Amino acid sequence: MSLPGKTAVITGSNSGIGLGVARELAKAGANVVLNSFTDRDEDHALAAEISQETGTKARYIKADMSNGDECRALIEKAGACDILVNNAGIQHVAPIDQFPVEKWDAIVAINMNSAFHTMAAALPMMRRAGWGRIVNIASAHGLTASPFKAAYVAAKHGVVGMTKTVALETAQEPITCNAICPGYVLTPLVEAQIPDTMKEYNMSREDVIKNVMLERQPSKAFATVEQMGGTTVFLCSDAAAQITGTTISVDGGWTAL
Repeated sequence: MSLPGKTAVITGSNSGIGLGVARELAKAGANVVLNSFTDRDEDHALAAEISQETGTKARYIKADMSNGDECRALIEKAGACDILVNNAGIQHVAPIDQFPVEKWDAIVAINMNSAFHTMAAALPMMRRAGWGRIVNIASAHGLTASPFKAAYVAAKHGVVGMTKTVALETAQEPITCNAICPGYVLTPLVEAQIPDTMKEYNMSREDVIKNVMLERQPSKAFATVEQMGGTTVFLCSDAAAQITGTTISVDGGWTAL
């Protein structure tokens, strides 16, 4: 329990990486605020489950991360934000000359612009509290590129750049800002893609994972949401107080190629 009394806001956290990060932060003693654009009973039930499991306070706040005003309102509604994890993201794949403008706008808004709005709203709270940690979930695509992912690659590179800028602006304060750059992480969304990919390539599950999905990931193993959460907890710890403005790759060696 290394983060008692701290409040963590995690965007896009009712499933996948965001939920995994929220669970690990709660296990470390932080009170957590879950978020997505829906407002279902199961969203609030997730928060209640985390609270019951960890003995911390957990709640769910709806906010559309494509809307700057709602991004800022999320932080205000949280009431406190000692730890900010910008995780919300979407993806679309198409050649740049065929990339739908509305998809470009949505990807840039949710993957990059939302981080600008939440950081701008959270920093005054962190300064008043005298402590803060910002962890931006970028991507291996924040450091390298793939074809047909122009908007995602541009947005994630932008997140890495913003991370460095905010780190410099807070360098002499007890606030850090870093980015985690995951490769392929085994989330429910990725898991759901495996059966269709097996049919498409007429391959076994093992071969699809190793030779198709993890083609660029040298370890040939998925990262886990628990590892993403554990890395986040580390970046929030005293041991990481002098780690700021950098990226930590959790990508099985992808960016070492």
